[in-house]
Amino acid sequence: MKDILVVVDMQKDFIDGALGSPQAQALVGPVVEKIRHFQGDIYYTRDTHGENYLETLEGQNLPVIHCVEYTEGWRIHPDIMAASEGKKVVVIDKPAFGSMELLRIMEEEIWNPVGSITLVGLCTDICVISNALMLRSRFCQIPICVDASCCAGATLEGHQEALNAMERCHIQIIGR
Repeated sequence: MKDILVVVDMQKDFIDGALGSPQAQALVGPVVEKIRHFQGDIYYTRDTHGENYLETLEGQNLPVIHCVEYTEGWRIHPDIMAASEGKKVVVIDKPAFGSMELLRIMEEEIWNPVGSITLVGLCTDICVISNALMLRSRFCQIPICVDASCCAGATLEGHQEALNAMERCHIQIIGR
C-alpha cells in the first residue's frame, strides 16, 4: 500500500505575496521536511486564476488578485518543489477551492491500494478543508489526515475552526 501527500497551494502569493502572512511563511520549513521524509507520492495543488479574476464570483468576494497563471505569485515555492525531487510528483491546477481534477486523478490511483491520504498547506479554512472534505466524501474507507503543524489559515481562528470541523467529519488531525 502506498501513502499520498497532498500539498495544497504552497504558492508565492499565499506565502509572501498578495495574500501572504507570517504564519504561511513559517510553514515553508516544516512542509519541506514533511515532503522530504514522506514515503509515498506527492500531489501539489496550484490555485490558478486568469486575468479576469476580479470578474469571477471568488474575485467579487475576495478582491485581491492572486495566483494568476504563469505569474511569479502562481508558482509553487521553489524549496517546496525541490523537496520532492526523486519522488512521484503530480501538479494539479485548480480554479476553485476544491479540486475536481484531484478527485479524478485519485480515482485512478485507487486501483493501486492507498493506505492513507495526508493534506498539508494553505489555507486551512478555505482550500485545505475543501479538498479534505471532498476526499473524505469520495474515499470513505481510506484514512484522510491533515497535519495541523504544516497548515495555516487565513486567520488563526479560522485555522482552528477548520481543524475542528474536519475532525468532526472523521478526518484525523495530527501535529496539533
